[in-house]
Amino acid sequence: MSTGSAVRIQKQEPGPSVSGGHIDSHSGVQFTIVTAVRDGARHIGDFIASIEAQTLSSERMEVIAVDDGSSDDSHLLLAAWRERRPELVTLVRQKRGGRSAARNRGMDLAAGRWITFADPADQLSPTYFAEVAMFVAEHPSAKCVAGRVVVVDERTGALDDSHPLRRNFAEGNVVRDLGRDPTYVHDHAASTFFSATELRRQRLEFHPTLRGAVADAHFCAHFLLDLDRPEIGFVATASYLAGRRTRRSLPSKDGDPPDRDTIALRAGLLELLLEGATRSVNGRAHTWLQQLVIYELSWYFSEDDAQSGPQVEMTESVVDDFHRAMGDVIGQLDGDTVAGFKVRRLRPAWRDLLLHGYTPEAWHQDSGLVSGRDADQRLVRISYRYTGDPPAERLSMDGRKVPPVHSKVRDISFFGRVLMSERILWASSRHTLRLHLGGRDMEVQPSPPGRRTAPRRGGLSLGDRLIARLARNRLVRRLCGNAWILMDRIADAQDNGEHLFRFLRSVHPEINAWFVLDPSSHDWQRMRREFGLRVVPHGSRRWKLLMANCRHFASSHVDVAVIHPPGLVRLATPKWKFTFLQHGVIQSDLSHWLNPKAIDVFVTSTPDEIASIAGDHTTYVFTTKEAKLTGLPRFDRLLELARAIPVEQRDLVLIAPTWRAKLAPMARPGSHQRTIVQTFRTSDFARSWRSVLASSDLAAACRDRGLTIGFLPHPNLQPTVPQMNLPDHVRALSFAENDVQELFARAAVLVTDYSSVAFDAAYIDRPIVYFQFDRELALGG
Repeated sequence: MSTGSAVRIQKQEPGPSVSGGHIDSHSGVQFTIVTAVRDGARHIGDFIASIEAQTLSSERMEVIAVDDGSSDDSHLLLAAWRERRPELVTLVRQKRGGRSAARNRGMDLAAGRWITFADPADQLSPTYFAEVAMFVAEHPSAKCVAGRVVVVDERTGALDDSHPLRRNFAEGNVVRDLGRDPTYVHDHAASTFFSATELRRQRLEFHPTLRGAVADAHFCAHFLLDLDRPEIGFVATASYLAGRRTRRSLPSKDGDPPDRDTIALRAGLLELLLEGATRSVNGRAHTWLQQLVIYELSWYFSEDDAQSGPQVEMTESVVDDFHRAMGDVIGQLDGDTVAGFKVRRLRPAWRDLLLHGYTPEAWHQDSGLVSGRDADQRLVRISYRYTGDPPAERLSMDGRKVPPVHSKVRDISFFGRVLMSERILWASSRHTLRLHLGGRDMEVQPSPPGRRTAPRRGGLSLGDRLIARLARNRLVRRLCGNAWILMDRIADAQDNGEHLFRFLRSVHPEINAWFVLDPSSHDWQRMRREFGLRVVPHGSRRWKLLMANCRHFASSHVDVAVIHPPGLVRLATPKWKFTFLQHGVIQSDLSHWLNPKAIDVFVTSTPDEIASIAGDHTTYVFTTKEAKLTGLPRFDRLLELARAIPVEQRDLVLIAPTWRAKLAPMARPGSHQRTIVQTFRTSDFARSWRSVLASSDLAAACRDRGLTIGFLPHPNLQPTVPQMNLPDHVRALSFAENDVQELFARAAVLVTDYSSVAFDAAYIDRPIVYFQFDRELALGG
């Protein structure tokens, strides 16, 4: 079957693995729920309960559950459901073939007049089917009907009406003709009901090689293309409760073929546009179809920008094929449609990439953007984007040419390739500036609102309103005014924040310095004994008063919990300068994570590190204005301790692996605490490091040399130590109970994987052994 054409049903033989009370096509079944299941045991119980709680009579429904080779208890749970409700449930078991194949198999068996493809990880509101039944009765000509997707926070169960396509339901239950209303795009087959008669007339099936959201978009769009009018009924009163999940992984990983995204572009989006063009009088796909494709492409940019860790390395051929396919897709889009796209917010750089990133003509913005100011240094930040060779540039002030104080060219990359450049200039704001590009005088415009915005007072509690007023009190300002606030993690000290705080209190007592820490921290009593009330409880009233009067805020961490804590978001407009002290030396590209942060001073430790951040043709937005080569504050004490321990007293083999995002997912809001996945014990990470720690050869070698083996995992993985089943000869170490710098000073050797603590060991001339068994996975986070 060609991947470049619409996919039509090829009838399959039923096979012996079908069981249950399947109802023939002459029955009164109105709705068939085809659900493709693979390893969904965790959610199936809630899914089943939501179907059985429907107010619509179950006699009008059937469920065809297709088990796509599950390796967990999914099949057992589904089989028990079938045994209990044979009149409702048909169970099909097949070898693993993918969600599309499972849905197609279920469609073959469907008896209902309407077919929907609910995901077993989601739930349906009790009146879901009743509302749809009422809607189709009121709109008998409808052939495609969509329920309203409501996002569910799986940790709390809270409902969040934040789905990007929620505007489709803003006017209640309504039928939209996409020919007249092309911005009402829809791409979610799980919440959509398709006329079974129309599906059979079209002989449509899910494309076998497409996955995720593009597979759904391809199916939905082809269904609409074959209708006389591309109409969708939007049923705002039918709530489809979807768990918050990532739409796709980009770049491809987790067992997907490396060309997955290229296939999605060519067999999915490009095929749609080409098919749509054949059905249009002007030879271009209909506007509604182009809008849908832009919507799908926008998620590629979102996912690429959202990568917080090092980028996954890809072969040049994969990168080339992907960008050729992307260029072909974009070539089928009309510039006016891209420029006017508003279905979801496109960042300006994304829109520019769609319009100019894949064309051979050189381009630059027709104005410079004022994208930042520094009132203390009386500087203004001007930026503009361009493709091709840089345009001739001239900055002038009062008619005379002036050089920028700081400047750089930033590479804007997407999926492993630089597609655009951004010129960043910091210049004096003392007089009116003019920017000339390519011989033309350019307008300098203010950019959209920056990263620091005023708090919304409407959500303040009475207590916080009193604090906001008290912060302006003269006595409070005398105590808290021009405060320097320092911290490390919310519940940990012993990092660069503490070391700089110590320095300030010892050498510069005239600076109004304070240290912030959670009172439950293992470091709290130690710091309080030494510095008294200068150590402030995080989240306390005094902390809020200090932050409201803060001049400089410095931390070794830049997580949201540190720089945008929930307790301050609505209380204090950030007026401080933020210094990122860093937790270690950056050795990989973290620009996706760090670029959105409002960092005024960016501490670096090596010439190569500062060049990788502030130099030309890097992906960071920071220049020499922000990045400073100072070294880490903690290095001073580390070197002092290391020099005090001679070689013969270095008695520790320090094993210190870093963490993995997949093993310790997102921290709770306002906290650094992370949850450890239930499968940690059987993960490759645990098995591989346990093999090192339990090595009899390593134990014997250390015993012969009088060395102790110590295991010090990253703070995010400290809760996993009991699951590692450490042998008796391995000492469990922690950041809570040990002076970590003393451990490094005592180390005869450091064993790590990708951790930046290698730089600490190198700084004090300790040998380093790298154990890297999962390079591709680790580089992906």
